[in-house]
Order: sequence, then structure tokens, then C-alpha cells
Amino acid sequence: MILKEELKEWINVYLKDTDYELITLSVSASNDILVEVDRLAGVDVDFCAELNRYLVEKLDAVEPDYSLEVGSVSLTDPFKSKMQYQKNLGHDVEVLVNAEGKSTKYKGQLVSVDEETFSIDSEEMVAVEGKKRKVKQIVTRTWRYDEPKYVKYDLKF
Repeated sequence: MILKEELKEWINVYLKDTDYELITLSVSASNDILVEVDRLAGVDVDFCAELNRYLVEKLDAVEPDYSLEVGSVSLTDPFKSKMQYQKNLGHDVEVLVNAEGKSTKYKGQLVSVDEETFSIDSEEMVAVEGKKRKVKQIVTRTWRYDEPKYVKYDLKF
């Protein structure tokens, strides 16, 4: 059985002098290994291939039976790292929050990212004093990173 901590150590050593970040590392009971990396400038396929070869060399020395998948994070996966928020600054995102026992989904442009919070601008129908009908306005909403159930890139076709 492959130890996840040992794998993580090998990966972190490999990524140490790069601008890549380990986003996901999973090891199943049957030694199926998934490694997902990301960086602000986007993931290079050649880099993933080199990381794969490095890990195969290490794994072959300790474990003969495993499967390994090294790649980038999917566009449809929820964000798992602050770096992913920075990478998607200015892009449309989807935010699912639970408040008062119900889930609410917000879609808008990611406009601000800092150490503690992020903000989106979303177009919403808002009641305006003196108007009978609601009016479309840009509303800025801010959350701490741990508040939403998920935040992900809003993929549009």
C-alpha cells in the first residue's frame, strides 16, 4: 500500500522550485493515484508528463502494482486553493452558499481576492424606492473562503 504522505512529500519536492501547486492528491485502497496540479499561468502538458515520469520512478522502487494519473484541475471542479481564485479573477464564477437552511446559487464575475475573502459582482433584480418593479443592478457580494459550499468556474458555451 502506497502511503499518501510519502507521495505528497515527493510531489512537494518536485514542485518546490516551480510556480505549480498541488491541488488534489488521492490514493484509493487499490492504489489508484490521482495527482492534480495548477498554476496561475495554466498547466503545461509537458510538465505533467515530467512529473508523471518522476513519480513512476519513485513508485516503481516501492510498489509494483498501482495506477497513476497526473494532470490539471478540471474547469468544472470546485476551487480548492486560493491560487485558483487568483487565477480566475475577472472570470465568471458560480457560488453556492447555504444560508438559513436553504441553498442559494450566485453567478457573477470574480472581482476581488485577498487573504481572507473574495467578492463577485452579480446582476440581480433589486427593489428600488419609488419604483413599482425591481430594477437590474450590479450587486457585489463578499464571502470568506470557508463560507460557500463551493465556488467554481462558470463554464458557458
